[in-house]
Amino acid sequence: QAFPLEDMEHVSNKDDVKTSLRKVVKETSHEMMMQCVSRVVSHPLHVISMRCMVQFVGREVKYSGVFSAIGRILKEEGILGFFVGLVPHILGDVIFLWCCNLLAHFINTYAVDDNFSQASVIRSYTKFVMGIAVSMLTYPFLLVGDLMAVNNCGLRAGLPPYAPAFTSWIHCWRYLSAQGQLFRGSSLLFRRAPMPATCFPID
Repeated sequence: QAFPLEDMEHVSNKDDVKTSLRKVVKETSHEMMMQCVSRVVSHPLHVISMRCMVQFVGREVKYSGVFSAIGRILKEEGILGFFVGLVPHILGDVIFLWCCNLLAHFINTYAVDDNFSQASVIRSYTKFVMGIAVSMLTYPFLLVGDLMAVNNCGLRAGLPPYAPAFTSWIHCWRYLSAQGQLFRGSSLLFRRAPMPATCFPID
């Protein structure tokens, strides 16, 4: 049985879309695994760097260097002290990768017309633009992870009255959400000031 040329082209295009989607899913899965492994490996250094920076708030010298910080954290918190705030960071990375790659794929496939002369140029920037947009949505995961890295660690900035002592990253998320501060620090141009009732005294 002979099929019209238009039907054959339609079937071929559908197969190409399915193949390209499978390729995107496969590549994103591989990228996600690599990102998770690299996050786990590098997170202890991230915790140390956050605490070294935050101790400036209280003019403290609890962590004087990488090796002293490693010994201090091991002594006070054990191995798990190096991985506080890891879960929200990983969740943010995973959501960012999947949303960014899938959105870029669907926009390049269905929204950009092949007949447009600048289609290839637009497709080359789609993933970059999606990365900026999605990063704004996943910013709360980064914020919660960083707050948990310094929370209740003995530094003044991570203890009341400067900050509440959170029992988990979910507790931290709910607190920030209730205070309307999930996106604090996300803007490059404007500053989100907390409500007067929730301000913490600073010496």
